[in-house]
Amino acid sequence: MRLATFNILHGRGLDDGRVDLDRFTGAVRGLDADVLALQEVDRDQPRSHQADLTAVAAEAMGAPHHRFAATLHGHPGTWTAATGEDQPAIAAYGIALLSRHPVSAWRVLTLPTLRRRVPMIHRGNRRPSLVQDEQRVALAAVVQSPDGPVTVVATHLTFITGWNVVQLRHLVRACRALPRPVVITGDLNLEGATPARVTGWRSAGLADTFPVDAPTRQIDHVLLDGDVAPTSAAVSVHTGMSDHRALVVDLAVGPGARDRR
Repeated sequence: MRLATFNILHGRGLDDGRVDLDRFTGAVRGLDADVLALQEVDRDQPRSHQADLTAVAAEAMGAPHHRFAATLHGHPGTWTAATGEDQPAIAAYGIALLSRHPVSAWRVLTLPTLRRRVPMIHRGNRRPSLVQDEQRVALAAVVQSPDGPVTVVATHLTFITGWNVVQLRHLVRACRALPRPVVITGDLNLEGATPARVTGWRSAGLADTFPVDAPTRQIDHVLLDGDVAPTSAAVSVHTGMSDHRALVVDLAVGPGARDRR
């Protein structure tokens, strides 16, 4: 089973600043993923041609099973928090999970969010600025892969230092009730080996994914728990759009999975 995670920057290309749906379609198709986790996904936003980017991606990769979980409703500048469960037919922004294989169960997991502004120093700046986080969620699917069932959990954690660790630990606790094996994937906003160290889960592979043109950091990850293992090295893929590279890894599922590499 090929798994990919991709922060799509609502489909925008950095070189021209445009959202080109044909380019987005080509990028998704080129990943050739059986299961795809997407972050920063638009639905019915003017900046992305009012498109449902989850549906566009599903058609591109041939994924009949897919879900979108809103984290924000409205438009940039007038966002309001979404619950992830309440999905009215209005403009939204959030995460998505798509699968070519059947999905027997879906679940939305809400993550703890800071409700106050906090000081943060951004790279290249000497002085901190006050930042406000947005609602964060995770989207879980029990995927019936050819090798057997595997629970895939997609998320996009906060950029606020320290709080992303809090969210990841909370997510691991929430995953205890989910069927094994479990994969957590997405833009975790944590570098290198940190997610594996924090969770005690295994990394499916290290490959720098950010910034897109000359990546020096890995903030997009695939974490594994139970009978699931990579069968090849994780690959960082420049798709020609977004400020992230996609992370792609082939996985084996089931007893003896770790012996199949």
